[in-house]
Amino acid sequence: MTPLVSGLVSIFLGLAGGVAVGGGVIALFIVLDVIPRLAQVTRTYKKVHWYEGAMVCGSFIGTVGDFWNWHISGPWIGSGIVGLLNGIFVGMLAAALTEVLNVLPILAKRLRMQRYLLGLLLAMVCGKVAGSFFEWFIYRS
Repeated sequence: MTPLVSGLVSIFLGLAGGVAVGGGVIALFIVLDVIPRLAQVTRTYKKVHWYEGAMVCGSFIGTVGDFWNWHISGPWIGSGIVGLLNGIFVGMLAAALTEVLNVLPILAKRLRMQRYLLGLLLAMVCGKVAGSFFEWFIYRS
């Protein structure tokens, strides 16, 4: 295969994969009603277009940064702030998924743990935090 054909095939496969993954992520956000629910909770219905634009721009910048292997140097507090914002995003996404599927009430009812629902939720959160700390400080070292 010539370098030109190889390059064109690589570009096509990369774009096709990106469209497939991006479409899946957007479908997940649409099914979970993340943006309308966020606008409802924050009472900012008129700013829904800003939320959508922020998601698209963030996805694009994150993809480009990952593709070109960007590294940003700075103080450790900057990493903490970025990590906090990432954690908020993942937490909101997990909460939206849980809210849509009613996972926790069904699980508590099946395990006969309705009285211990708060403890079950705290155990899940602490396990997630402990797993994140393990990956950051031990596994990646």
